[in-house]
Amino acid sequence: MSKFHVDVSPLRASRDFRLLLSAGTVFYVGGMVTYVAVPFQLYHLTGSNFAVGAVGLVELVPLVVFGLYGGALADHVDRRAMLVVTGLAQIALTTVLLANAAVSRPQVWLIYVVAALLSVAQSLQRPSREALIPRVVPHHLLSSAVALSSLGMEVGAVIGPTIGGLLLAGPGAAWAYGVDVAGLVVATALFFALRRYPPSEHSTPPSLAGILEGIRYAVGRRDLLGTYLVDLVAMFMAVPVVLFPALASQVFHRPELLGALYTAETVGALVASATSGWAAHVTRHGRAIVIAAMCWGGAVALAGLAPSIWIAVVLLAVAGGADSISAIFRGTVWHQTIPDTMRGRMAGIEMLSYSLGPLGGQARSGIVADLTSVRASIVSGGALCVVGVAATAASLRSFWRYDARTDEHAVRERERRAAAGEVSGPMSEPA
Repeated sequence: MSKFHVDVSPLRASRDFRLLLSAGTVFYVGGMVTYVAVPFQLYHLTGSNFAVGAVGLVELVPLVVFGLYGGALADHVDRRAMLVVTGLAQIALTTVLLANAAVSRPQVWLIYVVAALLSVAQSLQRPSREALIPRVVPHHLLSSAVALSSLGMEVGAVIGPTIGGLLLAGPGAAWAYGVDVAGLVVATALFFALRRYPPSEHSTPPSLAGILEGIRYAVGRRDLLGTYLVDLVAMFMAVPVVLFPALASQVFHRPELLGALYTAETVGALVASATSGWAAHVTRHGRAIVIAAMCWGGAVALAGLAPSIWIAVVLLAVAGGADSISAIFRGTVWHQTIPDTMRGRMAGIEMLSYSLGPLGGQARSGIVADLTSVRASIVSGGALCVVGVAATAASLRSFWRYDARTDEHAVRERERRAAAGEVSGPMSEPA
């Protein structure tokens, strides 16, 4: 049974990983409070669903542009300094949201402006935070570190909206933003306590040429490309979240259980991460990613066929667990094989791959539901996910055959870090 416990070895091995994980979890809890507060406040002020949806539109361009630029910047600057500066920016911007919510007539336009600027700050910060994990954790513990990072995010995804909902139902949006500001202060202080992590001596200033070099590197490595494409296909085809209100009220006629649909995937992901000790013994990560993504799609499809809402909730929890497992192995491939000089740029591309897929998936599922039905949209999306992921694996054979023990990039990074004085653990037998 010990193999199913989450491996906490990275916490014992690295002070800076403890700081990074704690700061990231606090950031995510506070961010999820604001995530529910912004749409709530906008709907309260405007009464318009379009006004709520428009937040995603104003955040999209900064996400794409500054995600890529932030990745290039992460390869050229002290990543600790980047985390602190962007943390301070988020503190200032969320304080503006707090002040706006506290006045008698909050300004709608200001919420959009701040949401776009927060997207800039978060897009600049995320690549540096992700790129630091291989710098603070021994190579053989990276899989466990990814699982712990996923667990921290999933805890935030459960706690943050709960806190936000209680505050919005009680004292109001200003208090919700205040909690986020307090969390941002704590997290930024934890980032400040990290050691400095200057760039490699071979780093170059961020530029369009550098960004394009990163894209060419990602596309040129078929094993790496597979991690991006599988996630894009799975999310674009099978994200059902936008249909949950209709599923609860129109299909199952249980609108009071809408919250159970929203939390099911997160709970499943939380359980999968908390029992992920076995993941450190798996070396064929490409196969694990493909199988987990296909399980995600299959569980979503079955949820669309479920005869009761509770069966749908259980199946969505299974889907969330499968998605979490896929994410753990994708992160392991990234951290174990990408050289530090490219790590920031790859983190920026990764952020786009797991952000744009769900956005497109929500649009796809909504359009198909309007043309057919809610059940047809969910079932077809899950089925197309299974087919699409299988086709991706078939077209990228080197990704399917990936083995951390023999992959040239994984071996090169392992040897490089061993030569730098890091003690590596033994590679496991395949699973």
